[in-house]
Amino acid sequence: MNVSEAIATRKTVRAFTPERVARGTIEEVLAKAARAPSGGNLQPWKVYVLLGEARDELVRRVAEARATNPMGEAPEYHIYPPHLAEPYKTRRFRIGEAMYATLNIPREDKRARLQFFSRNWEFFGAPQAMIFTIDRAMQQGQWSDLGMFLGNIMLLAREQGLDTCPQEAWALWHRVIRDYLSVPDNEMIFCGMGIGRADMTAPVNSLVSERAALDEFVTVRDEA
Repeated sequence: MNVSEAIATRKTVRAFTPERVARGTIEEVLAKAARAPSGGNLQPWKVYVLLGEARDELVRRVAEARATNPMGEAPEYHIYPPHLAEPYKTRRFRIGEAMYATLNIPREDKRARLQFFSRNWEFFGAPQAMIFTIDRAMQQGQWSDLGMFLGNIMLLAREQGLDTCPQEAWALWHRVIRDYLSVPDNEMIFCGMGIGRADMTAPVNSLVSERAALDEFVTVRDEA
């Protein structure tokens, strides 16, 4: 698989088969992904890999915490800007509606939508998972570096015939994660990611998100 194919076929998968990914495969993906560019070669990312029962225990702890706090706690950073402007507000609305349409869950069925959203905290059934953190001392440039590292992981997973689900929703459970994984206080919980093989019989995995036309985000000047 070449890079273009990996980019074209990468998407957020929300239903996985139970087939586990070998530890060696995940380690290979992470080692290669670490070639991501980072300003000053700071390499500001940290990864906590959850295999087998370790993954299940985090899911169990969050399920237990949800009994008294169903939607988690405020994350330590803004997942979205507090006042999302256009065109971003519409884009976010449209992808949400498109996803729930694949599940035949209408907008007025708030309970069913919340039930599906809560699958985030089961890694959507992915058999293996990762939690990503960044040192609190880092600034916007280093968050960009972390994003490039995550992008590399997702594309390298496709090269291995695997699929992923990046999930900022895990930031809502930063205290549970910190306690379970003994994450140092200087590290901020950024996101989780499920990794495995997509269950292509699941309707939600038929979703292909829209992308803006080139002229919406590209300005070309040619003064030759």
